[in-house]
Amino acid sequence: MGRPRGFSREEVLEKAMPVFWKHGFADASLQELERATGVNKSGLYTEFRDKEDLFVACLRHYLESQGKRGLLTKEPLGWRNVEIFLKHGPLNKGEQQGCFSINSMRELAILPDEAYGVVTENRALVQHLLAMNIEAEKPRMAPSAIAEMVLSYFSGLCIERNLKSGKATSARKIDNFMTALRKL
Repeated sequence: MGRPRGFSREEVLEKAMPVFWKHGFADASLQELERATGVNKSGLYTEFRDKEDLFVACLRHYLESQGKRGLLTKEPLGWRNVEIFLKHGPLNKGEQQGCFSINSMRELAILPDEAYGVVTENRALVQHLLAMNIEAEKPRMAPSAIAEMVLSYFSGLCIERNLKSGKATSARKIDNFMTALRKL
């Protein structure tokens, strides 16, 4: 009978995620992951098959926590949810800037296939939720087309957060974008 593990899976994910977020999948070293989580290599590999499995688990954990925030599912559906999503979706917390999922897209060519699937499935879900909110406002343009634009704009916002551009600048840009969207 083996020793009971001295860590929780969720705690490891919470501590490993900032390493991947900051360095990306390719540049996050096992030593950095061990240091951040406080779990040695054998402990990590007992819980996760390999670095790829840990990365995918972190990505899933992040997206589940984002979904729980409910930014695009609050009633009533509409422009207000879209605006809140744009203003509060990207994080600005220490070295964790933007969106972990969007940041990961910069490495899509080298990400594990499973991570690619997780990212693309999530983008499809977010686009669908955006379209539902937009449809509630009865725009003249197709809600799905507007949702595509909003998701692209959101991706750009997240990348700008990595540049540490001011939050006030982002708020002004989002206000201007929302003014334009409401006219579509």
